[in-house]
Amino acid sequence: MTALAHQPERSILIEAPPATVFRYFTDSGRWAAWWGEGSTIDARPGGRVFVRYPNGAEAAGEVIDVDPPSRIAFTYGYLAGAPGPGESVVTITLERAARGTRLRLVHDFADAAHRDHHVQGWRYQLSLFANVVSNEQHAEPGARVDAWFALWAEPDATAIDRRLSEIASPDVRVRDRFSCLAGAQDVSAHIQAAQRFMPGVRLQRDGDAEHCQGVVLASWTATGPDGSARGRGTNVFTLDADGRIDSVTGFWR
Repeated sequence: MTALAHQPERSILIEAPPATVFRYFTDSGRWAAWWGEGSTIDARPGGRVFVRYPNGAEAAGEVIDVDPPSRIAFTYGYLAGAPGPGESVVTITLERAARGTRLRLVHDFADAAHRDHHVQGWRYQLSLFANVVSNEQHAEPGARVDAWFALWAEPDATAIDRRLSEIASPDVRVRDRFSCLAGAQDVSAHIQAAQRFMPGVRLQRDGDAEHCQGVVLASWTATGPDGSARGRGTNVFTLDADGRIDSVTGFWR
């Protein structure tokens, strides 16, 4: 092989565990989810790598090395165009990070022009990748939001603590016009106080919860015991790498 002296590099943080991220390099269904329908990968040394882009372009190569869940390397090239199959090498490494997984990509080329052509391509493709992984890691965000809103109508302190531990991180933060809270214990005490001073008030999600890479946007209505609206607003939730609520910022309107 010609010397591959030109390398674009790219590093991104994906808020999911390495084992979850690595499945997208070993399972053809998940591989196709971020490349295009019909793409496949046989994740073993010598296994075929095939990419069919949504525009119909095709690329292929073979796996050189695989070390789950931390590293995979494969050759790569276009079936019609340059570089051709086997004429470049992609190496992807995964490292556990504080908020998930640090992905590092190096793509080795023999030609500087081919390198430059792929810089924006990888920026775009890894952005798609981050979204696909996050969509699986944080599937059904509305259910997590609904569980959070239901907490504010829970009268039992023990149940509040238990359910809060199930859906939120121990260091969860809550901020709105009436809250500046840090930690599950502080949040639990605040919920219990809300029950004393606003008995019978409930929060209900309005419409779908919108999700992008671990950030969830959800509108809500607060209703009184008689069912009348007492307030409306929108919350911004951030989720940690394990899918738990890490912070909530509320906006009343």
